[in-house]
Amino acid sequence: MNKKAFWVLVGSMLISMLGMGIVSPFLPIYAHTMGASRLQIGLVQAGFNITGIGTLLFVGRLSDRFGRKSFLSSGLAVLSISAVGLMYARDPKHLILWRFVQGLGASAHMPIAQAYLGDITPDGHEGKWMGYFNSFLYAGIGLGPLAGGFISDWYSIRATFLFMAILNVLAMTCTLAFLKEMPRKIAARENTAFLAPLKSRTMRGVCSYCMTAGIGTSSLMAFMPLFADMRLGLSTKLIGVLLATRAPISLCQSYTGRLADRWNRRSMVIWGGMLSITAVSLLPHTAVFWLLLAAYLSVTIGQAFSIPSANAYVVNEGRTYGMGASMTTFMLAMHIGNGVGPVALGSVADWFGLESAFYAAAVCMAAGLVLFATMVRGSSAVSATNAA
Repeated sequence: MNKKAFWVLVGSMLISMLGMGIVSPFLPIYAHTMGASRLQIGLVQAGFNITGIGTLLFVGRLSDRFGRKSFLSSGLAVLSISAVGLMYARDPKHLILWRFVQGLGASAHMPIAQAYLGDITPDGHEGKWMGYFNSFLYAGIGLGPLAGGFISDWYSIRATFLFMAILNVLAMTCTLAFLKEMPRKIAARENTAFLAPLKSRTMRGVCSYCMTAGIGTSSLMAFMPLFADMRLGLSTKLIGVLLATRAPISLCQSYTGRLADRWNRRSMVIWGGMLSITAVSLLPHTAVFWLLLAAYLSVTIGQAFSIPSANAYVVNEGRTYGMGASMTTFMLAMHIGNGVGPVALGSVADWFGLESAFYAAAVCMAAGLVLFATMVRGSSAVSATNAA
């Protein structure tokens, strides 16, 4: 493992995700103040992911061919520009447009960063290094709302967009200055089709789980701040504290990732997924801050066990089908869930009430987990190296 490259990659990702976390949870409230309907709020949340659906497969294959660094730096540049655009938005339609642009930058950054890490990860330690990476990634997303809540209360919600732009410029500078291009894991000639990774039954199972887990995540990011604001009357500062509590739990992925190299990965995904599903379905019944916090932390704990194990499966498949293509296929599934979820759940909330969005998300997550358990049945529990 090239530890210097790892820490540069993780540092730039942490800075970028901190910027994303500062803004994303408060966009539903921001859109609501502009008079957006719940469907439009769903589109604001989904626009980020809908762009990725159309670009991820191409970005992954192109990064396998031409290298990772240029995609990482250009993605951060687009994220910076989109943050400024969000700051000057005056209408829900403008928010939706700039979220589409923001999604373009994210699709060239996050999955390619994971592909870069997959390139340099030694065989048998996929869970360990993906767990370390995810712990910093989700810690950045988790700490962002805390900073965003204070910035919004002290100044204004638009100031959070400016802070996001500055952080992404800083991450881009670090990437350009300190990250070197590394040898890449690319596919054999017979596996170079855009959807070649989906020839693998394991990849199809993992993608099914991640797509529906994305629906669950989108329900939390799009509608939990709204639920906390409208039903519980929490301030933006307290909502930021609530969302930031995922940061210490996310750091546990550095430990659960190592477990994924020794334990049964399939079981870790199933049990973690079941915990998250239960917590999402109970969330509408919370009537006070502490119960809402307990439900939210339970979702995060479930993800801390399931996500590193799912990532480890993808790294193994990437050695056959190309690391960039496999990681972007994995992220594509999550983007589909995150993109379709808020729009569909927003419509459900408009028709049946805000709480119904969480119930619908739990049903989708359960369906994805069943597909994963069926398709990945019989796969090796640990890597060949560790088994030996």
